Amino acid sequence: MIHVSDLSKNYGSVEAVKSISFDLLDGEIIGFLGANGAGKTTTLKMMTGYLVPTEGSIKVNDLDIIDDIHAIQKQIGYLPELNPLYIEMRVF
Repeated sequence: MIHVSDLSKNYGSVEAVKSISFDLLDGEIIGFLGANGAGKTTTLKMMTGYLVPTEGSIKVNDLDIIDDIHAIQKQIGYLPELNPLYIEMRVF
């Protein structure tokens, strides 16, 4: 389960994400819809630990995204819009 509570992200005076809350239950599928700049990618980056929220909290299976980031990252996968992989990368 993912629990997002009062999540916000500011870049200086710009509010990229303003106080969102939701729960995502095991097996549930959701989608983020919105215009460019609405905060969809910022929200996903906070949920995966790539960005630290300005306010609020995120818990994945009762683990806090700030305190338990390494344990959480072992349980989730995230592939951003721009592929960060390179052709030279190898899997061993």
